[in-house]
Amino acid sequence: MKIALLGSRGIPARYSGFETFYEQLAVRLARRGHAVTVYNRRHFLPDAGPVWEGVRLVTLGGLRGKHLDTITHTAVATAHALGQRYDIAYYCIVGNAPLAWLPRLTGARTLLNVDGEDWAREKWGAFARWYQRRCERLAGWTADAIVADARVVQERYRRLYGVESVFAPYGGDVERDEGLDALRRFGLEPDRYILYVGRFVPENSIHVLLRAYRELDTDLPLVLVGDAEYGAAYRAELRRLADARVVFTGYAFGRDYRQLSSHARFCVQPSAVNGTRPALLEQLGFGNCVLARDTPANREVIADCGASFPHADPERGLRAAMAELLRRPERVADLRRRARQRIVGYYNWERIADFYVALFQALRQGAALPDYDEFLRRAAPPPAQ
Repeated sequence: MKIALLGSRGIPARYSGFETFYEQLAVRLARRGHAVTVYNRRHFLPDAGPVWEGVRLVTLGGLRGKHLDTITHTAVATAHALGQRYDIAYYCIVGNAPLAWLPRLTGARTLLNVDGEDWAREKWGAFARWYQRRCERLAGWTADAIVADARVVQERYRRLYGVESVFAPYGGDVERDEGLDALRRFGLEPDRYILYVGRFVPENSIHVLLRAYRELDTDLPLVLVGDAEYGAAYRAELRRLADARVVFTGYAFGRDYRQLSSHARFCVQPSAVNGTRPALLEQLGFGNCVLARDTPANREVIADCGASFPHADPERGLRAAMAELLRRPERVADLRRRARQRIVGYYNWERIADFYVALFQALRQGAALPDYDEFLRRAAPPPAQ
């Protein structure tokens, strides 16, 4: 099949969850013999070549800025895609819904990954929130299929808009890296730090984590891995809240990211937005003990394989949950073991890629769309990890 992935900043991943998702999916589809194209944003990946890991990269421009970056680049990418005769055009981000019908004019089947409640992110103003909500309603009309990354998102679209969607989860990387180069660079020791991974945006509640950590009686550093393209004011707020024990690493990818993830005592995911957190899945895959806010989507992912803290009064709840994990190393060890099993058995990238092939084929043939859980039941057991 000839497949296009549109709407993200591009690959190799240098920013957030959608980019990591596209990277993991595109490479695996290419290995399975499909012709895959990912559309990159020129200002974000100016040095990307024409091919990466067997995936064709098309680098195009758009208007810079928080509100126009995504939609304008995706519009330019869509215009290019219309002349390519793709079999499948897969869009991410619900705000791209107004564009998802266009490749259908050339015979392509289109999908839109709506993520979680994007309109609830604190970075958006009133108009942007209104636009995102309108796009949610529009999604069922413009794309041939809506993709939900969590069952709770699937149910939300069914309840609010009467629209059925396909549940297709993100996966986790199970390749630990026992190297210590990244740790040495920041003066860290294995099993002697608490980790956060993600974008520095208000809805990820890093400020809540810093306030909770500030009152925590521990000499373990808090390591914050990430940054944000637009968010100087929030970054400054985080710096003000941080005490001398906090380590800011900036973005980390590849080996640095795997090493920092593989050696933490535990990883905190405090985000308040109800949607699947790719970083949460990755940390489980690394065999990390994960402490996440108790949202429906997080509950769905971690099941009994991680710890949680209450959504209400999160600062106090998070501080108590961190203190408990520090007191109970045997619980940390047990959750680490369960976490890896959870990813290998259910959130496995190889199985997810196979599911997408089945999904794309069903769309092209006009057949019933597959269900992920039923697909897993019929699939061969995952390889030993």
